[in-house]
Amino acid sequence: MSARRRGGRAAKRAERAARARRHALPPGGDLSPADELAITSDKGAGRTLVIACGALAKEIIHLKAQLGADRLDLHCLPAEWHNTPRHIPAGVRARIRQARAEGYENILVAYGDCGTGGGLDAVLAEEGIERLPGAHCYAFLSGLEAFEKRLEADARSYFLTDYLARHFDTLIWKGMMLDRHPELLGDYFGNYEKLVYLAQSDDPALLQKAREAAQRLKLAFEHRRVGYGDLETALRQRA
Repeated sequence: MSARRRGGRAAKRAERAARARRHALPPGGDLSPADELAITSDKGAGRTLVIACGALAKEIIHLKAQLGADRLDLHCLPAEWHNTPRHIPAGVRARIRQARAEGYENILVAYGDCGTGGGLDAVLAEEGIERLPGAHCYAFLSGLEAFEKRLEADARSYFLTDYLARHFDTLIWKGMMLDRHPELLGDYFGNYEKLVYLAQSDDPALLQKAREAAQRLKLAFEHRRVGYGDLETALRQRA
């Protein structure tokens, strides 16, 4: 490996480390799409590590407090990887191996397949690690059984969660270059009929943001208060 390539990788690792926040989110705060978050206590043996998408940081921190899960630690990877899902399997593998070096024996991956086309599942099969059920967070936050019952009715629906409603501009409008190329709107969303906001909270400001997102995407709007679904179940089992 060339010195330039080694140096480039080292620089990327340093940049990720600089972004990582090693403290709880402030009240009412949230994790930016490019950031990582690590919340740990006494690392390793006897504790459980949740390796999660950054889009779930606020929800997992809330559930951790609600469940009194003092022996549950959290490391969130950048939510923006959902726009480049090829990064997810390798990023999760690296964090699993780091966790084992730190002494963790109990690890849960809080992702769905998340657009990796089975790549994440292949990594987890090799590593012997379990993830949340379903193809994506919309399914496990709704509860997989409830989500699957509505598959036919929701076939032409685009989903938002609390996180995606909050970061619609960054992750969707700008992330999909609609701010610069509005002509792409029909290519991306022309086959959808409605936007469904799968809410974790009762937040009027987020509800308004979701309504505005539907208007910008030229879609009908539906609001469902689903809460935390299978994410809460999985954390409760490990709490």
